[in-house]
Amino acid sequence: MLYILVGFIFGFTIPYLARRFAKFMPATLPYALYRIVKQNKTVSEEKRKQNTKYLKLKQKYFMRSLGWAIVVSAFSFYTSISLSNAGAPWFVFLLMMLFLLMEIDNRMMLLPDLITLPLLISGFAYASFNGYILADNIILAVQNSVLGATFGYLIPTVAALFMVRKNPEAFGGGDIKLLSAIGAWLGLTTIPYVILISCVVFAISCFINKQRVGAFGPSIVIATLISIFLLL
Repeated sequence: MLYILVGFIFGFTIPYLARRFAKFMPATLPYALYRIVKQNKTVSEEKRKQNTKYLKLKQKYFMRSLGWAIVVSAFSFYTSISLSNAGAPWFVFLLMMLFLLMEIDNRMMLLPDLITLPLLISGFAYASFNGYILADNIILAVQNSVLGATFGYLIPTVAALFMVRKNPEAFGGGDIKLLSAIGAWLGLTTIPYVILISCVVFAISCFINKQRVGAFGPSIVIATLISIFLLL
């Protein structure tokens, strides 16, 4: 029940957080935290209420927030019953960050370092903590995490070198950092599946939408979800 509640509350704030990131990025961590809380209101609330377009946009914004709340709470609950008590809180946190990055990338075609880099560090922390809880070899657990992060960074970087002539925007820096962070979480054996599935999902998305470029972050998130719930 706690996971459902936490997931619902965080999910409901995802569109708001993504909108705030779109307004002040790039930024330092202290300034980002300040701007998330403190808004610069250029139009009074009375004028906003008189604007019919604003009211329709507000209603649409609310429905999007509600949709994210339902999705995140459902995934949080499923994660809590699928994983061990020690691993569930870590992966619920991972899912929340991934969904937030998905919304941000959809909005502004950017995966901010303010989220991807802490996600990388927390992946190493999870490997250490999980190895300790399961009484496994902590050194091997951390080594697997480091190799996963390295693989997640190097493979798309090398692929981008071959693709840069025809598509200069292939595998942007944020995409590579996110794949590295996911590699730290899922390890060396799983990150290749994430990379492969994300490319397939992105290709299908481009075919359906009849476009050659777009945000790659959502495809990475979908591939990560598939890998977590089917391959782990």
